[in-house]
Amino acid sequence: MRSGSPAEAVGAPSRLRALVVSLRTEQWLKSGALVVAPLFARRLGDPASLPRLALGIAAFCLLSSAVYLANDITDRERDRHHPEKRLRPVAAGEVALQLAALTAAVLGLAGLGLASLVGRRFLAVAAAYLLVQVLYTVALKTTVVLDVFAIATGFVLRVVAGAEAVAVPVSNWLYLCALLLSLFLALAKRRAELMLLGGEASHHRPILGEYSAPLLDQLITVLSACTVLAYALYTLSPETIEKFGSDRLKFTIPFVLFGLFRYLYLVHRQGGGGQPERVLLRDRPTQLNLLAYLAAVGWAIHR
Repeated sequence: MRSGSPAEAVGAPSRLRALVVSLRTEQWLKSGALVVAPLFARRLGDPASLPRLALGIAAFCLLSSAVYLANDITDRERDRHHPEKRLRPVAAGEVALQLAALTAAVLGLAGLGLASLVGRRFLAVAAAYLLVQVLYTVALKTTVVLDVFAIATGFVLRVVAGAEAVAVPVSNWLYLCALLLSLFLALAKRRAELMLLGGEASHHRPILGEYSAPLLDQLITVLSACTVLAYALYTLSPETIEKFGSDRLKFTIPFVLFGLFRYLYLVHRQGGGGQPERVLLRDRPTQLNLLAYLAAVGWAIHR
């Protein structure tokens, strides 16, 4: 009995650490998309809006971790043949399937519970996000083109959720820019996976066999151009100038261009793009550019 106790004492913290790793807390950065609509609606400084926005961000963090755990469970066999994903705790056998499934269910329910505190419309968006992720896991990720649209929809719904959290409308420009940018990132993710796995790509993820590097490069080029054009037209539209009382938002366009150029450089020359959150966490030029962009937006929209 005594000889087994130390092993149990050591094993429990290890399992807990492995479970925390499975939550992929670095992915919570994507929930920052909820801030976009309140930022351009000038509601980030509103004391009445901040608690609702904070609850909304927390809800989507929990929901995203629940989704990642569910994906790890369903993809565990394929992940074991991936050079990086094989190290994920579920694929490596460090977290039991029952524990992973139970944790995913608890996090999903907790996320929806927090979403209900924000409001019915926010709860509806959160439920839609969860539904899209389930459909992606069970069906859409095996259908060419629809797979990247499903990934992009998750990002767009985060943006919509941020607007619902502070009760502001989602403008057509915001929706268009969010959709184009999220599709750009989703395609860059597919390209990174294809380049990393090479000839084994279709064995790990069958849908990758439907893509090729030239095809993805063409689609990424189209979307990057459309994203910049849509954002530029937004900053120069009469509606935007009237809303903010000046055309100063046009001066943020260079930061958007630099951000896309830097990301494309990382995709093509550094093998990046597979995980956008890593770029944001580790690439110093991207971090500095984002800070400069936010400062420029603040200067432009607050007279």
